[in-house]
Amino acid sequence: MVKQLGKSIRTNISDFFYFVGYLGKLIISSFIFMFRGKASRKILIMQLLFTYVEALPICGVLAVGIGTSVILLGNTFLASIGQAKLTYDLLVLIVMRELGPLLIAFVVTARSATAIATELGTMVVGHEIEAYIATGVDPITHLAAPRFLAVTLSLFFLNIYFSIFGLMLPSIVVQFISTTDIPEYFNSLFKAMTVETILISLGKSLIFGMIISGAATLYGFNAGYATTEIPMAGLRAVSKAFVWCIIADAFITVLSYVF
Repeated sequence: MVKQLGKSIRTNISDFFYFVGYLGKLIISSFIFMFRGKASRKILIMQLLFTYVEALPICGVLAVGIGTSVILLGNTFLASIGQAKLTYDLLVLIVMRELGPLLIAFVVTARSATAIATELGTMVVGHEIEAYIATGVDPITHLAAPRFLAVTLSLFFLNIYFSIFGLMLPSIVVQFISTTDIPEYFNSLFKAMTVETILISLGKSLIFGMIISGAATLYGFNAGYATTEIPMAGLRAVSKAFVWCIIADAFITVLSYVF
């Protein structure tokens, strides 16, 4: 048991450093793609369409639902103990800083990580990746970099979209459950927001986007040559992206409160 535990720990540490190295390669390849990747811009555009544009409705519904739930909680429980003003701090904390970026990461992982890993895995099984290499085309620059940029940018802008909907639209609900008018609502809301909170939220979205796209492309490229490896690549990408996003979120949150 101890031997297996030690082997598992060594494997996970090795996988982590390999993934960090792969992310470094992806970032460098993304710069190359931006200057010389005209042939792959269609991949970038289509990935933005699927990951960002098509995810807007579900993210909007989630944002409004969570923001409204926080407002209802604040106006019932917090108001009963004389701390109604903390409702806005709680709203900003949950929607913008903590739950928002992580929830968006889960949505993008469920929708896009599986699709990317499956698509690249299918190309591996069909020996298309070998064909790219044989003709002198770098698969990471041509195939992974546009998806990396598209998913990272999508998560960044989806997070902003989620925050706007989750913070602004509950102002309508407030009109029916309290005497707070809209100008007072926004005044209290903006007082609860800080530059630190905004930067942490945006930073999390960028990091989560890099993790999700990195895991999806990595496990897509690592699929075997059997057709049964294609769904397995998607499952590995999703599970690893979930775990690494949660670890990254906890690490960033701890650092933000310590320093």
